[in-house]
Amino acid sequence: MALSFVSSTRFSKMQYGIWHSGSFTQRVSVRCCEIANEAPRPKSKLQVGSPIIIVEAPKVIKTAASMPCLRANSGLVKPGDVGRIVSRKPKDLWAVRLSIGTYLLDGKYFKALELDEGDSD
Repeated sequence: MALSFVSSTRFSKMQYGIWHSGSFTQRVSVRCCEIANEAPRPKSKLQVGSPIIIVEAPKVIKTAASMPCLRANSGLVKPGDVGRIVSRKPKDLWAVRLSIGTYLLDGKYFKALELDEGDSD
């Protein structure tokens, strides 16, 4: 991956008693290289459609409606509640569909739910 920065400056100068207008262009190239010694970052297990479980009840909850409503959590969202991720918002904020509705929750209040797909024989 290479980045290139270009800047140009217009100036006027006097040469032999006559003013000349010209332009001057500076170019700076920056090259980014990957280091082979770095381990790749692990991808998050959370994605749209992933099942989640609430591990800590938030003090306030915000609805994920087009006109969101912020309210105190009076036992609506409890630890152990299960839901699904509907969408991701900036800064680790997720829209989560629970049995009581869709709410915007910070990622620290829930974790990915591990589903067993083994045989029950």
